[in-house]
Amino acid sequence: MTDGREVQWVEVTEGQVGQRVDNFLITRIKGAPRALIYRIVRKGEVRVNKKRVKADTRLALGDVVRIPPLKLAPREAVREVSDNLRNLLAGSVLLEGRDWMVLNKPSGLAVHGGSGVKIGLIEALRQVREDLDFLELVHRLDRDTSGCLLLAKSRPALLALNESLKRHEMNKQYLALVAGRWPARRDFVSARLDRFDAGNGERRVRVDSGGKVARTRFAVREAFARATLIEAEPITGRTHQIRVHAAHAGHPLLGDDKYGTREAGRIAAQFGLSRLFLHAASLTFPEPTSGKPVKIRAPLGETLDGVLESARNAR
Repeated sequence: MTDGREVQWVEVTEGQVGQRVDNFLITRIKGAPRALIYRIVRKGEVRVNKKRVKADTRLALGDVVRIPPLKLAPREAVREVSDNLRNLLAGSVLLEGRDWMVLNKPSGLAVHGGSGVKIGLIEALRQVREDLDFLELVHRLDRDTSGCLLLAKSRPALLALNESLKRHEMNKQYLALVAGRWPARRDFVSARLDRFDAGNGERRVRVDSGGKVARTRFAVREAFARATLIEAEPITGRTHQIRVHAAHAGHPLLGDDKYGTREAGRIAAQFGLSRLFLHAASLTFPEPTSGKPVKIRAPLGETLDGVLESARNAR
């Protein structure tokens, strides 16, 4: 990893074959934001085999990448990983294979930096796991959602897992606590979703006939006096899909500050809930090398378990 004080020439290894130049540089230049990476590539300061390249150029085995010396201004640098975050991420690994890993993502941690977020999970994990030359997200979770998050540790694994996603060979099941009594017979929601600008640069999603097709399966896991624990399985992968579909069905997720209602807010407060109750509870995917199914579960944790106990005791 470059320290920014001198030019480095780095040879591409087998695990980095096919990686984009910008992603390669992000793993090598500690603390560099994407905007800076794009700038030095555009100016020709980054060379591959002594030739100018674009940010999306794919690397081949044996390519030699020139990395220029960089001195990051404090306002530009990606924040260093704190000891607390380092320990949190280290303790969040649920299972790790040769070329993939699954984390139990903490709620409140964005998967990517940007838009006011100095450091996201992927940037932090690249600092923590300096033994890895390649580390990319296979899919994403909302910032406030916790649970199973899959990452690839090699380019071939990323391609194989992305293909599994496209073929619907990857199954993701979520647990959510919603306001009111979810009807036992309401097991499927199909409503088109459209992204829109809600003001102040915030992007939200709404049900709209002109939006993209979105389908979610729902099942009641446990019914309480004022809320219902449901299992949600997104058939499609739209932004905020589970949250918007649940709200559209008249039962918004508790702790949802974007799509919730005042009544849902009162119920959440009664249960002592201070975060979004949406948790990626299980993930099943074909192992990228052998094709054998891998199934991983992420425990809810003490906080959400405590909320469920409060829900059971509520009247």
